[in-house]
Amino acid sequence: MRFKMFKNRVFPIIIVLVLVLISCGNKTNDISKTTETEKSELTTIDSKTETILVGANNTSQYLSLLKGKRVGIVANQTSVIFKSDNNQYTHVVDSLLALNIDVKQVFAPEHGFRGNADAGEVVKDGIDTKTKLPIVSLYGKNKKPTKAQLADLDIIVFDIQDVGARFYTYISSLHYVMEACAEAKIPILILDRPNPNGHYIDGPILEMTHKSFVGMHPIPVVHGMTIGEYAQMINGEYWLANGIKCELTVIPIKNYTHKKPYSLPIKPSPNLPNDVAINLYPSLCFFEGTNVSAGRGTSGQFQVYGSPFLDKDDYTFKFVPQPNVGAKYPKHKGEICYGEDLRDLKTSSMLNLDYLIRAYNNSVGKQKFFNDFFTKLAGTKQLQQQIENGISENDIKASWEKGHAEFKTMRSKYLIYD
Repeated sequence: MRFKMFKNRVFPIIIVLVLVLISCGNKTNDISKTTETEKSELTTIDSKTETILVGANNTSQYLSLLKGKRVGIVANQTSVIFKSDNNQYTHVVDSLLALNIDVKQVFAPEHGFRGNADAGEVVKDGIDTKTKLPIVSLYGKNKKPTKAQLADLDIIVFDIQDVGARFYTYISSLHYVMEACAEAKIPILILDRPNPNGHYIDGPILEMTHKSFVGMHPIPVVHGMTIGEYAQMINGEYWLANGIKCELTVIPIKNYTHKKPYSLPIKPSPNLPNDVAINLYPSLCFFEGTNVSAGRGTSGQFQVYGSPFLDKDDYTFKFVPQPNVGAKYPKHKGEICYGEDLRDLKTSSMLNLDYLIRAYNNSVGKQKFFNDFFTKLAGTKQLQQQIENGISENDIKASWEKGHAEFKTMRSKYLIYD
């Protein structure tokens, strides 16, 4: 196995195409709507500026690796090449096709190629109406590409915006794509993107007895790595089946550090609509394993929480979940949920257990508060037991310290950015 890291400081060539995304029916997906005369337009951005340039923007570093190859790409609505102001962009598939790269098919993760399917909703295969490329779901019949799906490919490009939480399933898709590529002896090219929660590490370490698609590796909930760094860890720690490794190339982000704030220009999934939701996601996602709503079915997804079972005298804020995009069947549909509004919170650098502990302590019928999914999200049975036994947040977090120290040592071997 070999890692290829490109540290070229030459001014990057950036493709500028305006992307207009349109939603389509069950069996069709349209990558973008553009005119027939659309051509790639090249722009140079001053490399002395502090503008973050995602890996996809650094075309001069990876186009040569794709020329003359049959290419598959793992992509969704976030897989774009930006203009300098990040307000205009083109989908990376359209860009590669415009440059005569032989893209054969697209693989789509959870939420689908358009990113508008509910969490956990089965996503069907389809055909892109513009390019006629087949779109293969990695959240339908199979989560791992099959030998047949890879048979006519020479290389896989992986370009997905992650949010840095263990239970956000894009890194699970990454694992299976890497494993399939290793078995088929197909190299994988990762176009790296910033981690908006990359400025801290927190949460319990997953115990492998509780491995699932919402947690596949022994890492904390918040791991503080980009998807490119994480891929290197998957390889380096021999986490793929039978200890195999894939041939991996990471195209790095320019002008990025883990402490540098990054606001996602495109929402990574239907229920993470803004920076506040993305920042609160590692803390509020635990409610998915309880009878408390994390705001699905409202305009405050992962920015509010509440339940009909919380005492309205303790919680003055209330909301009523109703079906919307990304939440066809929201928890407590049509019921008044009492809880807390967190939409005005500033950026946090910690996983906050106070919301969860307070909700449990103020819930009617505590025996029904947790469900089986909670252990999968936590990656351990211990967290539920600690909350039920009245252990304080500080003491719970103290029990994570040894695991965090060991993880940081392991993580340091795979970091690309300061």
